[in-house]
Amino acid sequence: MSEFLNRMKAAAKADKKTIVLPEGEDPRTIEAAKKIVAEDLANIVILGDPETIDVPGATVVNPRTAEQHDAYAAKFAELRAKKGVTLPEAMEQMNDATYFGTMMVKMGDADGLVSGACHSTANTLRPALQILKTAPGTKLVSAFMIMCTQTPEYGADGTLLFADCGLNINPTAEELSEIALASAASWRAFMDDAEPRVAMLSFSTMGSAKGEVPTKVQEATNLANEKEPGLALDGDLQLDAAIVQTVADLKAPQSTVAGKANILVFPDLESGNIGYKLVQRFGRAEAYGPVLQGIAKPVNDLSRGCSADDIVGVVAITAVQAQMAK
Repeated sequence: MSEFLNRMKAAAKADKKTIVLPEGEDPRTIEAAKKIVAEDLANIVILGDPETIDVPGATVVNPRTAEQHDAYAAKFAELRAKKGVTLPEAMEQMNDATYFGTMMVKMGDADGLVSGACHSTANTLRPALQILKTAPGTKLVSAFMIMCTQTPEYGADGTLLFADCGLNINPTAEELSEIALASAASWRAFMDDAEPRVAMLSFSTMGSAKGEVPTKVQEATNLANEKEPGLALDGDLQLDAAIVQTVADLKAPQSTVAGKANILVFPDLESGNIGYKLVQRFGRAEAYGPVLQGIAKPVNDLSRGCSADDIVGVVAITAVQAQMAK
């Protein structure tokens, strides 16, 4: 187990939060819930059929028959009234576990939600945006992965943040700059012993190649540096120039980030998603996320290829996010 995850688990135990898991029908969710209870990481609410789900120490709630169902529906209808949602429609919507779970977070009956083991990112994000909205000052909701690798020479003793790996398909330069700044803030929140060093990735290093992508990344770099001039952020950088000092010395000798990056911002979702899965599968890295940044309260996604241990890790991270949201 990585030092990062050990730290997240210790923090979660120190101030237990209530986390709701809407996917009670998934065996990985049940296995993860048992481990979370055994490790005393969080108070767990599983949404599903109490007659078929047996996790001692967890609370199992059937959204269709829950005592909060009608009150949640009334509140949801109120929140979505401008969109034309009627009370009967809201009553039906509360039968959906992800919507019900998100209302639990909205109403203060849970501190965070983790879903996505058997649902798409859109299924997790849509209720969060409709019900919880974005955090104050947020211009863009994005997603990152915490990658705990077996290569301590990279990042912070092998831990790096990859973004965006879950949401924004082809971000503009402006959006890419917002992803970079949000990722740096997330890094500070979770990794208070290491300053963020952000590499804006491309197939080019410092303009060595021409094209639409390098141009976008260079513009994003300039925008981010204008918005937060004190942040260690540079680009465009190829991956090897971002994390390998000997390569950085050749390709970007003037950069204070090259060779030392701990945050990798990918130019699009395609490269980010492929990149993190390559590191996870070939490099046997622990991959936690996608963690959402910019939602008003902690809601986090899972890869549908996740393991029970991955769910445990994301629940610990979500609990820590909830502590910070006080």
